[in-house]
Formats: sequence, C-alpha cells, structure tokens
Amino acid sequence: MVLLIIAVIIIAVTGYFIFRPKKKYVEASAYILPAFTAIFNREVGFYQKLSKDGKVKFEKLAGAFLHEVRIEGVGTEITDIDRVLIASSAIIPIFGFQGWKYKNLTNIILYPDMFDKDFQFTGESRSILGMVGSGYMNGQMLLSRAALVKGFSKASGKENTAIHEFVHLLDKADGATDGIPENLLAHEYTVPWLKMMHQEMRRIQAGKSDSDPYALTNEAEFLAVASEYFLEKPEKFQHMHPELYKMLCRIFDQEPA
Repeated sequence: MVLLIIAVIIIAVTGYFIFRPKKKYVEASAYILPAFTAIFNREVGFYQKLSKDGKVKFEKLAGAFLHEVRIEGVGTEITDIDRVLIASSAIIPIFGFQGWKYKNLTNIILYPDMFDKDFQFTGESRSILGMVGSGYMNGQMLLSRAALVKGFSKASGKENTAIHEFVHLLDKADGATDGIPENLLAHEYTVPWLKMMHQEMRRIQAGKSDSDPYALTNEAEFLAVASEYFLEKPEKFQHMHPELYKMLCRIFDQEPA
C-alpha cells in the first residue's frame, strides 16, 4: 500500500513538470520598441557612434535594464524619451562590461525639475538635480527631467547628471561610495588612482584644470565628475587629461575616444 501511494505521488509530480504551462522568457531586445530606436538615433551621441553590432548590443542592454528597473514620475508622466535617456545613462558607463546588472537599484523616480532635500519639487530651496538614495531610500535614484534632457542635448558640454548618478551606483557596488570602485579597479591600481585624483583636485583648486570644481567635494564626486567628462567628451578629455583618460579606460573597460 505504501509503495502504491509513493508511486502515485511520483507520477503526479512528474506529470506536473511535464504538462505545466511553460514560462515565457522574453528576449531583452523585445522591450525596445521601434520608436525607441529612433530616439536612440536622434538623442544619444554615444549610440550614434557605435557600429551596427554595437547598436544591437546597446539596445539589448537597454531593454534588459528597462525590464528590470521601475521608472515612475512624480508630478509628471513618464514618456518614451524619458525611458530611452534614462536607460542610455545606465548603459553608457557599463557598456564595456560583461553581464553587469545594477543590483543596488530597483526604482527610479523622475521629477519635472530640481527638487530639495525633502524631495519637494516646488518652492525656492530646490537645488538637487539627481541623487542616489541611502538609508530608507536605498535602491532608489531620483532624477530631474530637466537635467536628464539637458545632459543629452548638444549644448550639454561635458556634464550629464544621469550618467553622474549611475557612476555613483557603480562606485557604491562594493559597499562604499568613496571614489574607488573596487569591483572595477584591480587592487594594484588603487594607490595610483588615488594619487591621480588628489593631484587633479589640487590643479582644479589652483584654477589650472578645465574640470568642474564640483569634483573638489570629495573623492566620490571626483570620480563621478571625471567620468561624465570621459564619457561625454572623450576626445577632449583624452587631450586634456591623458593619464586620467588611460585610468578611466581601465575602470570602464572601454575607450570612448
């Protein structure tokens, strides 16, 4: 009797796995609509410079990102342009990596413009363009749409707020937002990178650098500011800062110039 019961259970379990509805796995690129490709071609300079295969890779990475991370608006509706620019900001820094996922990000909150420390987007004390959440806001990123769009405009120069914030996430992936992305930088390059940072910070302080003075805030902001410049204006960055350029090529595993 016991053997009969066991046999029935085995048959039932086997039947479940054979006949259960198959889960549908959707290719990441399926989340990139044709309209998105047109926006990539029109708005994203990094994408425009890629080969045909590079563009396919970029779209797949962007599709996977949009599938995994929730984007919601506060005081505004999310548009296709918002989705494309946010996804591009996420993919540009990690384009050289294999299989990278932002494990420390689940949600992006988009505000119409600047917001304040209490996350309000009205009033006179608004000055924040973007931030990576911590504490109870851990796993979230807040962005200003105005800053997002400006970062991809032809008049943006070497600044891109959204890329800046995603670099903070890369920096934070090792557990500390300290300007030393240990997951991306081999240990033997840590000390040379610190020396480079501090040398360039002294140059900025002395008015002998074209880097944004916001980089003087701390090492984490230096990494984010330098990375914006490196990824947005790579040819100029290579000319003006050849040693920093080489080090950031090593960190991001790509040569954008």
